[in-house]
Amino acid sequence: MFNKKFQEWVMRGFGATAPSGKILLLILRGMFVALVISIATGALYYYDLNHMFADGLLVFGMVLFIGVVTVSVDVLAKNKQITTISALYFGLLMGFLLGTLLWMALEPIFQIYLRTSRDQPDLERLQFARLFITLICCYVCVSTLIQTKDEFRFIIPYVEFSKKLKGAKPLVLDTSVIIDGRIADICDTGIIDTKLIVPRFVLQELQGIADSSDKIKRNRGRRGLDILKRMQTNSKVELQMHEANLAELRNVQKVDERLVVLAKVVNGRVVTNDFNLNKICQLQGVDVINLNELANALKVVALPGEALPIKIVKQGDQIGQGVGYLDDGTMVVVEQGRSAIGQEVSITVTSVLQTPAGRMIFGKIDGRA
Repeated sequence: MFNKKFQEWVMRGFGATAPSGKILLLILRGMFVALVISIATGALYYYDLNHMFADGLLVFGMVLFIGVVTVSVDVLAKNKQITTISALYFGLLMGFLLGTLLWMALEPIFQIYLRTSRDQPDLERLQFARLFITLICCYVCVSTLIQTKDEFRFIIPYVEFSKKLKGAKPLVLDTSVIIDGRIADICDTGIIDTKLIVPRFVLQELQGIADSSDKIKRNRGRRGLDILKRMQTNSKVELQMHEANLAELRNVQKVDERLVVLAKVVNGRVVTNDFNLNKICQLQGVDVINLNELANALKVVALPGEALPIKIVKQGDQIGQGVGYLDDGTMVVVEQGRSAIGQEVSITVTSVLQTPAGRMIFGKIDGRA
């Protein structure tokens, strides 16, 4: 089994808050604690001036207790989600509003049945009934919104306010491009100025490959995790782990399909080496970057008539042909070059052929007909 501690370290690292965010959070908590102590001290001083020191001590302790409980809940409640907080807030708001409206409708009925012995409305029981109805409305609204927070939108007739992303589209990485490793080299150049997203299910797939009983798969999985660690420590790029807890993904099981759906939701582009995933993204209308196509686009451009130095390393398919390779892996087919196998010669480019697998250059040795 692969090193579990290393995998857990990688997953914790992705979920960690940025250092600047931690410092800001510590400053905010420190200011809140200082404010609570100031309020508690001010209350104690006020009561002492009015010769109610015992009451002042009680208020002082209650203010400090409430402040400590507030900070403790904030520290212990990790991995907060804005959707959950929004659902709680608007649930309470809607609950109070619904409770008030419902009580206005039911109050005359309650006043008929909740009366004192003097045939007067029983105010205490009426207040209790109002509180109970409001509590029920708040519970129902909060519970409903928390369970449906992923589908929750502010909807006005014919208008929906949805999240709008500013700046460059994030790049969603798939398993193949992480294992390939070239994405880490691209990150080292500093050319990527947008966020890289690694979905949780992609990391889980990498872990499954790293724990495989097959040696080749196991090595590929370990390489993928090493590449993630390398990119995570790269200050030139922002790497984010996405939990992918979305309503749109609930009924989608295949990793490729989940990648496409996630890219749609975050308005991102998929980065892959997988030919089939590349086609699926195109059919689904999702922007996709194929790393192999990018590598082909960056290969040396050779024009007919241009001279190239090349070392012929083997014979070609046709009679008399020799084959060599440029530094970027581009195949060069040399006419009448079989006799120069093992030698470095200067050739003149005669034509260039672009194929789905890459670019091929054809040429002939200088000075030969």
